[in-house]
Amino acid sequence: MSDQTPLIPYEWPGTYYFGEEEYAAVKAVLDSRSLFRFYGPNLQQYTKRLEQDFATRLGRKCALAVNSGTAALGIAMGAIGVGPGDEVLLPGYLWVSCVAAIVRAGAIPRLVDIDDTFCMNPEDLKRKIGPHTRAVLLVHMSGAPGAVDKIAEICRENKLFLVEDCAQANGASFHGKPVGSFGDMAIFSFQLNKNMTAGEGGMVVCDDLKLNRRAWAFHDLGYPRTDEGRLDVSDPEFHLWGQGARCSELSAAVLYAQHKKLGRITGDMRRAKWALRAKLEGIPDMKFRRILDPAGDSGPFLIMTWKDRETCLSMVEKTRAAGVVTGPIGVNNIPMTNWGMHMYYNNGSLVGKTSNSAAGRPWNDPLNAFASDYSYAKGTLPVMDDLIWRSSMLSIPPVLSDEAIDKIAAAFHAAAKA
Repeated sequence: MSDQTPLIPYEWPGTYYFGEEEYAAVKAVLDSRSLFRFYGPNLQQYTKRLEQDFATRLGRKCALAVNSGTAALGIAMGAIGVGPGDEVLLPGYLWVSCVAAIVRAGAIPRLVDIDDTFCMNPEDLKRKIGPHTRAVLLVHMSGAPGAVDKIAEICRENKLFLVEDCAQANGASFHGKPVGSFGDMAIFSFQLNKNMTAGEGGMVVCDDLKLNRRAWAFHDLGYPRTDEGRLDVSDPEFHLWGQGARCSELSAAVLYAQHKKLGRITGDMRRAKWALRAKLEGIPDMKFRRILDPAGDSGPFLIMTWKDRETCLSMVEKTRAAGVVTGPIGVNNIPMTNWGMHMYYNNGSLVGKTSNSAAGRPWNDPLNAFASDYSYAKGTLPVMDDLIWRSSMLSIPPVLSDEAIDKIAAAFHAAAKA
């Protein structure tokens, strides 16, 4: 740990924008004594209002607020009908919840390599589509999308469902089109690390009314709801098994206020990130992550790839010693190999094909025999393994000052000269 004063504030973007709007909304819910979204003595309808605003921003017909991004992923898998006998293709640079949603549905995850955008490589995706492929889970990692247009086209050509995971890229876009508007469905997370937050929460969006109705049933008790907020058992097509992942009015109140600030939050992060990136230009033996549309970058991460592992570790060590760190509980200025469950091979449950039960499913399900030789050990994705081995990451808070940017840049240039 550095003896210097930390140069980087903690990396929890939305929390810096909490203000009177969030306090007033939460107070209104508490005063109403109506914390359940479907009914109460004086329901404030914050969940419904949040969904309407979110859908409008993305240009989508339907939005469903849920209690976490992890739940949102599982709901999306259920809505599109993923199950035993299916595989879902997803990038190896991900979060553990992405894989968990597929496995809990009884299906098989199949890993796709990334490219220097640090998102899914469309060429490797095309190579890995097979007879059991049902869907693609495209993860917009580290704040910016990769070749989402090409991947959406590949999915259309192969009649595959496309689900976008926008958890780390809420507010990002690709040539003017918001992430979350390319796929059949998309999910978002509002956990503390995310661009807007209520500490926890999620969203599922789509245009297909049947998918939306299935998502509603899965997120609740296995049935949709009537306009009066009561379970609707009238249509046997939507007699399913739910998971009780409803969003509360308290969380929705915070998120309703945060959503109105999302453009300012991501704008501030993007400004700080690209100002720092400009000052780091010219450092030898380093390349930045390739961003296909800088204007659409939501800005929370800066990734640098070094010529080799030794240079990467040396630069991190020297710059951390110079104060390029956060406080004691922050995670910043690290080799990407330290980025935990974002790396496929760090997920022990995946590598070991662990089951939640003694039955061993989904790995030993006869319908999944096609995947018996699939490996998830390190080495499965050679391009990703090499990039991660040589790359380091900075989290960029939206309140990073110009003075701090100058000092961070100076520390990197000094370390490079040394």
